[in-house]
Amino acid sequence: MPCLRRAAFEAHLLHFVAAGCFVLLAISLPALATDYPLEHLLIEHPYARPTPPGARTGGAYFIIRNDGRQADRLLRVSSSAAKSAEIHSMTMDGNVMRMRSVPSLDIPAGAKVTLSPGGYHVMLVGVLHPLVAGQQVPLTLTFEKAGTIDVHADVEAAPPAGQPHAH
Repeated sequence: MPCLRRAAFEAHLLHFVAAGCFVLLAISLPALATDYPLEHLLIEHPYARPTPPGARTGGAYFIIRNDGRQADRLLRVSSSAAKSAEIHSMTMDGNVMRMRSVPSLDIPAGAKVTLSPGGYHVMLVGVLHPLVAGQQVPLTLTFEKAGTIDVHADVEAAPPAGQPHAH
């Protein structure tokens, strides 16, 4: 009889551990962003931030890693989620934030360029509907040498203040 109890206990424990692993996997899946390879480039963790209802603009961010021996250039971005998408730079001039559209973005050979809040980013102008956490924003990136690639930016809530963004 003790052997049967032990076997039943082990079976229950195995189910409990399996269920716990499933829950942990389900929780962590949204944090696993998709990377997109294109020729010598890798587009890493494209994401966007949620927008409040009625917002006219949104932002999209990602890292472009150039593992090639030649520089490339991001020429343009488009999205069906907005009337237009522009490559922007953001700088601080004293206490004033200045955003400027830039015609293209150089991607040096053997380097990475990060598009993030507070720096280079994609400005989605005239968003057609609010960007909601858990959804995706389609982006088409066109590079001078590598060509064009379609990516999906996961709409992710900003991390709590003081916590770094996980990639």
